[in-house]
Order: sequence, then structure tokens, then C-alpha cells
Amino acid sequence: MFNKNIKIGIAVVIFAVAIWQFTEGNIGNGIFLIILTALPIFLYFKNEFILLAFLKLRKQDFAGAQKWLAHIKNPETALVTKQKGYYNYLQGIMLSQTNLNQAEKYFKKAVEYGLSMDMDMAVVKLQLAGIAAGRRRKIEAQNLLAEAKKLDKHNMLKDQIAMLKEQLKRI
Repeated sequence: MFNKNIKIGIAVVIFAVAIWQFTEGNIGNGIFLIILTALPIFLYFKNEFILLAFLKLRKQDFAGAQKWLAHIKNPETALVTKQKGYYNYLQGIMLSQTNLNQAEKYFKKAVEYGLSMDMDMAVVKLQLAGIAAGRRRKIEAQNLLAEAKKLDKHNMLKDQIAMLKEQLKRI
């Protein structure tokens, strides 16, 4: 909703008001405002529209998730680096249903920006390996598949990796 710099400005203003409340003797108000300062700081690191898009994606509502992502007008300046990675990750997931060329570009940008969780990076590598296998780029697909397997520490993608390996043997 707000630019990342505005969120930090709001946090600073709330913190300053909290300090003022402490000097006035209103300890309860000051403590509440200090706690309230955590909200804009949290939203600085976790964009609210990306969080809402993830919630829609959990319900398999791709149109709703795309609607929330559309609220982010200029992702290059409005988002922190990791948020840019997740923005591109979500866009890639949305487009992987319809347009693999665009999805591949978004997934590569997500890898470039980086993702916080290894599992998310494993999913991106698996998606890229599937796209590469579909385009008959076997060596690239095998390398991406090996990276995905290495990142999948809890074996949640074991079946998908095995299925893609079988598909690569047929190429």
C-alpha cells in the first residue's frame, strides 16, 4: 500500500510519539506505541500484497492472487530485494499455467533476486527444470534438477523430482 520508505517514516514517527508519551508520564501509551511500531517495520520486510497473494494461492484462487499482485504498481522501487524475488516467484507460478515463456523469465528473476526459504527455491528450480525438459535442454534440466534435489531437505518434492527424472530419461 505504501512505499517502503514511507513505512519506515511511519515507524519513526510512531516511535517519536512513544518517546514523547514516556516523557509526559503516560507509560501505558508509550509501551503500546512501541509495540505498534513493530507493524510498519514488519510490513517493510513482508509486503502486505504479497502476503495476501500467498493466502489466495493456498486456496488455489489464481485470479484472486493475481488481483493482489496487480496492486503492486512499481515492484522495482516499492519492494525490498527478497520481496522482488517472491513477487517474481508468484508471477511465475501464475503464468506457468498459461505462458511458459513469461513464466521462465519470472522464475529466472526470482532466482536472481533470491528467496528466503530453501523450499521455495527448490520449487523454482524444479519449475525451471520442467520448462527446460519441455524444450529438450536435457543438460540444463539435469543441473537444475540436481540443485532442486539439494535444496529439498525435507523430501517434499521427491515424487515430482523422480517423475521429472523419468521424463528426462526419455529425452
